[in-house]
Amino acid sequence: MPEQTSSRFIGRLSLETEIGAFSDKRIRLLEMIEQHGSINQAAKAVPLSYKAAWDAIDAMNNMSPEPLVVRVSGGRQGGGTQLTEYGRRLIAMYRALELEYQAALDHLSSRLEHLQDADISEFQTLMRKLALRTSARNQFVGTVVGLRDGGVDFEVDLRIDEGTEIAAVITRESAENLQLVMGKEVVAMIKSSSVLVCTERELVLTARNQLWGEVSEIHHGSVNDEVTLRLPSGRSVTAIVSHDSGLAMDLKPGRVACAVFKASSVILAVYG
Repeated sequence: MPEQTSSRFIGRLSLETEIGAFSDKRIRLLEMIEQHGSINQAAKAVPLSYKAAWDAIDAMNNMSPEPLVVRVSGGRQGGGTQLTEYGRRLIAMYRALELEYQAALDHLSSRLEHLQDADISEFQTLMRKLALRTSARNQFVGTVVGLRDGGVDFEVDLRIDEGTEIAAVITRESAENLQLVMGKEVVAMIKSSSVLVCTERELVLTARNQLWGEVSEIHHGSVNDEVTLRLPSGRSVTAIVSHDSGLAMDLKPGRVACAVFKASSVILAVYG
């Protein structure tokens, strides 16, 4: 009779908090920033591309009530990237929970030895479905501060921080499915291709969402450029603009610009 071996589940903790999801790779990026004080060296240590590292930092800062990472200037090294005290506390909490998580998985594994292979396969399929990720470049956590019933659709106002609100228009059915009420926490997602950039304040635009900030990063392509604006709160918005448009607007780091997107371009999601 063949010897029965037990399988061990190896935990890869994704921590869902009030400031979004944190994976081991993102936590290691924060740890490497603390160690090296340089986003370039931290990205190599993880490893991640320089762009992917900055994208992750922007996403984490956007979802956090306080910045996790800040840029510093001056000093002998000419400046760099620094972890905040809030970021250090997050790392400590994640690593402590990771130990408890693995212990719980080991306990679960020992109790599943009697299950058939088909049961375990079904369980693994379910886990893969739950690990859904989104391709939307811009993600913000906000609180519902306005709900207007338009008959066919609902207009939803979200407060992202004290100085930033985002408007979304969704169908009545979607509003009911999400069980939207005043004060509920909601995730807003906007694809970068749905965001326009302008630099002239006197322009009159019909788009509800107009977020002013400074250009912090530009990644040039052969046809289009990816432009990231840093908002006054420290959060960021990324847009895809044509290379010719970027040249015409003289887009460069430090340039004041506005991220513009329609309320109908905002996708809403809730936890659970």
